[in-house]
Amino acid sequence: MYTLNWQPPYDWQWMLGFLGARAVTGVETVTDAYYERSFACDGHQGVFRVTPDVDTCTLVVTLSEGLIPVASTSLARIARLFDLDCDPQQISVALGKLGEARPGLRLPGAMDAYEQGVRAILGQLVSVAMAAKLASRVVSLYGEPVMHFPEYICFPTPETLAAADSLALKGLGMPIKRAESLIHLAQSVVDGTFPLFPPADIEGGMKALQQRPGIGRWTANYLALRGWQAKDVFLPDDYLIKQRFAGMTPAQIRRYAQRWQPWRSYALLHIWYTDGWTPLIDGEIAGVKQ
Repeated sequence: MYTLNWQPPYDWQWMLGFLGARAVTGVETVTDAYYERSFACDGHQGVFRVTPDVDTCTLVVTLSEGLIPVASTSLARIARLFDLDCDPQQISVALGKLGEARPGLRLPGAMDAYEQGVRAILGQLVSVAMAAKLASRVVSLYGEPVMHFPEYICFPTPETLAAADSLALKGLGMPIKRAESLIHLAQSVVDGTFPLFPPADIEGGMKALQQRPGIGRWTANYLALRGWQAKDVFLPDDYLIKQRFAGMTPAQIRRYAQRWQPWRSYALLHIWYTDGWTPLIDGEIAGVKQ
């Protein structure tokens, strides 16, 4: 058993709800009390469970025997998934009134940027629930069972998905172009050209992602947001963001969001999850006189 620490406040109910809505059958189990999933790393595989102890601000981590040899990597990935290194006071100061209602929001990361890339592509133009179903189907077809845990499957490796048949993927319920995009992504991981870790230039990295087949601006930004856990990403083209900033162009929204740099990812979360939020109208919005 291991423990990881965080700085309060932390809205665990929200975080577990966020991950639970996106849980992939066979890979993840999410309850009100814990998060459990399969994980494979450097030839080792197993299952871990994390249980938050809000009284001591510690995350209790249990690794199965198969993950003990890669315990340090597993713990580092878990810390990134749950954004445990976040300083909520620093974020609160930067966001001001925007963050007052929900100071415990954290930026959900990912155990693996490749996996998050696959899930981001599967989430294009479908609901959160449908994206999770598609990912579950991909896992069921291409995932490897976890030894000693028959109820769990590991997320398909890049090597396996790179060799997949695009028509077989299409048969799971996705357009052929999306299937081809998944295969291309996996192939780029195999050949070492996909950035599994945040590049020094996040903006440049997101633009480079958009040069890949099937990855547009929204997908590239979302991959950076969660797969790289980039802290300063904003999605002015997102459907809900455009609703929140009604009557404003993406360029105006982008300029308005500059006030939250370098923590725009957290601002994005707060805007997404604050019902009825509207931008402050103080005579000037996004640098454009009203």
